[in-house]
This record gives sequence, C-alpha cells and structure tokens, in this order.
Amino acid sequence: MMIKKDFGSIIANKRKDRKLSQPQLAALLCERGLDVKAHSISKWEKNVNLPNVLQFFALCEILEISDINRTFQIGTDEKLFSKLNDEGQAKVLDYMNLLMKSGEYIREEPIIYQFPRRTLSLYDLPVSAETGQFLDSDRFSEIEVGDEVSSSADFGVRVCGDSMEPLYLDGQIIWIHKQETLEEGEIGVFFLDGDAYVKKYHQSDSGIQLISLNKKYAPIQVTSGSILKTFGKVVG
Repeated sequence: MMIKKDFGSIIANKRKDRKLSQPQLAALLCERGLDVKAHSISKWEKNVNLPNVLQFFALCEILEISDINRTFQIGTDEKLFSKLNDEGQAKVLDYMNLLMKSGEYIREEPIIYQFPRRTLSLYDLPVSAETGQFLDSDRFSEIEVGDEVSSSADFGVRVCGDSMEPLYLDGQIIWIHKQETLEEGEIGVFFLDGDAYVKKYHQSDSGIQLISLNKKYAPIQVTSGSILKTFGKVVG
C-alpha cells in the first residue's frame, strides 16, 4: 500500500476537525495501549515518517475515518494496463524499457536514516499520581527505545491514577531525566515522606507544594519536617 504525499496534511486536518491538539491525540493513542508522543504525530503530519499498522488503524478510529481508501486515495485509480489487449500491453512494456534505458526517468530510491536505539530502565512499580507509592529501584525491566523518546531520558515509569490528567493518563509511560532540583512549574518525580509522586513543582513564600493537574485533587503541602527528594524531571 502506497501512502500519498498529502498523508500528513490529511491527518492534521482530521485532527483539527476533531478539535484535538497533538498531545491530546497522543493521549488517546496511549489509551489504546500505543506509546505515542506528540512529537511523533508532528513527524507524521510533516511526512517525515509514517505510523505503523496498529498506530494507523487507531488513528483512523479516533479521527473517525471510515472510508480509508477514499480518504487517502488508495487504490482509486483504474488499472488501465489490464484493459489493454496483448498487443497493447506489449507496446506499453516496450515504451517502459525505452524509458528505463534512457536513465532519465528512473525513480530515486529514498534515503532511509537509521536512528540509534538505546536501552532504558522501565520501572514495574508505578509512580502513583494518586496515593503515592514508593518507587522501588530493584523492580524494573529493560526496554529498547528510539528517537520517539527524548535523548535526555534516563529511565521510565508508569503513571498510576488520574491526578495528572489530561496530560498524563493512568498506565501511561513517562520518561524521566535524573536531576536533583526542578524549576517552578516543572513536572517531576518526587519522594516525599516515604511515598513517590509525579507532580508539578510549585514554590512560593508559603513553601513548597506538589500540584496535581486534575483539579479534583488538592495540592500536597511540603512541611518543614518533611523529607523531600527529587528523582528527576519528566521529559516525555
């Protein structure tokens, strides 16, 4: 199956018709068990690369594309060659051979760039976005990732709960860069009094708070007697 050159613009227009941002579309794909980031969707829409088969059909479902052939203009051209008799087909082949021999009409093969892949630790015990489970550093698996994951990522964890919706969903993998401090408003993974959280960091004259993006959860106040440690910053 050949995807037309306007594949990316079709996806972009369908997404905009559904009033979805690229991060929102990525989140909906993640709900279907596909680990897709917003920058991957950006590359699809720019025709830099294409989704795999599972991602493509999930896109069609989310964007309500029911007639794939018509939407992407796949297989709509009539096969004129098959309508010719033997003499006509022979003439077509003779002409094709002449074009090939001239060397002027040979299609250039696309350059396929191989992006380096690396292995990162993915922690089995979820970081709680709700009740604060401790991040057990001994329970992890190794996962191979490519350019879809930020080059600054050092490890990954799975979000547990809905307190960081709509940006991060329950069960979604987030990628972390190890660092001991965060700037105001950045999202990170924290250890606080024996529990682990993924939250937004907020510091003011009244002290430090760990903020949920879901408004139904109250901020967590860090008291003077609290033990707070930053595992790292969310980078994807």
